[in-house]
Amino acid sequence: MTGELPGVSLRAALQAARRQAPHAYHEHHEPLDRTAVAEHYAAHYAGAPATPSGRGEDIAVYTQPTDGPSEASMPVVLGTYGDAERLRRWLPGLPRRTSFATVAALREAYRAPTRLDASPFPHLRTGDEVDLRALPALWATPRDAGPYLTTGLLYAHDPSTGHTATAVHRMLIRDEKHLVIWMLPSRRLLAMHRAALARGERLPVTVNVGAPPAAMLASAIGSAYLPPGTDKIEFAGALAGAPLALAPAVTQPTSALALSEVVLEGYLDDSTADEALPGQTLAGSLPEVLGYDGRGAAGLPVITITAVATREAPLFQTVVGPGREQSLILGLAGELAVALSGVGSELIGDVHHAPAGGGMFLLIAQVRKDTAAADRQLPTLAKEIFDHHPFVKLLVFVDEDVDPASPEDVLWAMTTRSNLSVDASHLEGFARIGLDPSQTEAWDAARGRPAGGHRSYVDATAPYTMRGAVRRSFLDPLEG
Repeated sequence: MTGELPGVSLRAALQAARRQAPHAYHEHHEPLDRTAVAEHYAAHYAGAPATPSGRGEDIAVYTQPTDGPSEASMPVVLGTYGDAERLRRWLPGLPRRTSFATVAALREAYRAPTRLDASPFPHLRTGDEVDLRALPALWATPRDAGPYLTTGLLYAHDPSTGHTATAVHRMLIRDEKHLVIWMLPSRRLLAMHRAALARGERLPVTVNVGAPPAAMLASAIGSAYLPPGTDKIEFAGALAGAPLALAPAVTQPTSALALSEVVLEGYLDDSTADEALPGQTLAGSLPEVLGYDGRGAAGLPVITITAVATREAPLFQTVVGPGREQSLILGLAGELAVALSGVGSELIGDVHHAPAGGGMFLLIAQVRKDTAAADRQLPTLAKEIFDHHPFVKLLVFVDEDVDPASPEDVLWAMTTRSNLSVDASHLEGFARIGLDPSQTEAWDAARGRPAGGHRSYVDATAPYTMRGAVRRSFLDPLEG
């Protein structure tokens, strides 16, 4: 397709990145197996929490992944979403400051998708031709359960309710035709799957690899935060500044994202399997977003793949798990979700999910204080944020003259505008976060004191009456 925009086409986005910032776009032509590709990227480009580096991540294309089939494999792309400014160039609708006001404007720009009459993909494999092992899915560490799809965007539609699900979940390539999928209990896809089984039906799905950047970002926003009657594909159109394109699948009664690089068509039924390769013992899964190895799960749903469709000369996009790329996808979406939820709409001027928290666990909220009463509103606001956004573990409030996206500025505010002995508080009664090792019962036992699922917040803002006393020397001062 000609005239593709970066927000609606990964291929167009990569071309734009190479043209606009050639120093941050790399091609590696030496043969590397799938574990070596991940190791090379982590060593040379990956940021926190995969490595201690605070840098943005460059794009790297590995043109000769090996240890696959004898036929030439498709190039592997890493780092696509590893730089926030790069994403903003691709997504003109993505607000630079995330607040109730900026997402209200975004809601007015929703774009319904265009729908093609037929599949646009020139290459299609069905039946015995389907072999998922031919995909260059990374086996990121020798400890992984196997090769994983880490950027496979699932699309499903339930005609009985009109609901759609658009989300990325980790998927283990178990064999030639089956994926083992781990779904968050809170995600709509799991509810749609259970509803289909209750009706005695399969749930048709497509798995879109190398999906449009706008769709990848929108997919990480919980459906509950979107206005009734809208879906993530429409939201993605607002981010991209243009509608996305959907096309009919060939072997399943559902749709695919028409500008994806690779589309797997299939269905979810009542089949289950452990998150391990056949004949292997259940153990680890893959590196998780917080930078630690994940645990494999038992009895997970299985997707049976009935077709593999690709563009001409397809690219295989993936992530290494932890790192700035994954953290930015989750973090930018999480920031939009905070604003969409309407929590603190009168106080919050901007929010930022720090990559150090995997884009989910560490939230910085910049607040506006118009009266002295605002000082007393922060505890209530903290409780509301934790209630509405269950993965936020640590919340830091900062003033309007502090950049929430600058770790140094936030630490400066915590050092000079808070006394942690009195300005750090915790709230009880929350569920433990499974991905967080410090919220396990074993951690509590080792510490010798229970912490459970506590959430914490820090007030690193100046008291309203002290604003005139903490004016920054070289920035516009806070108004007293």
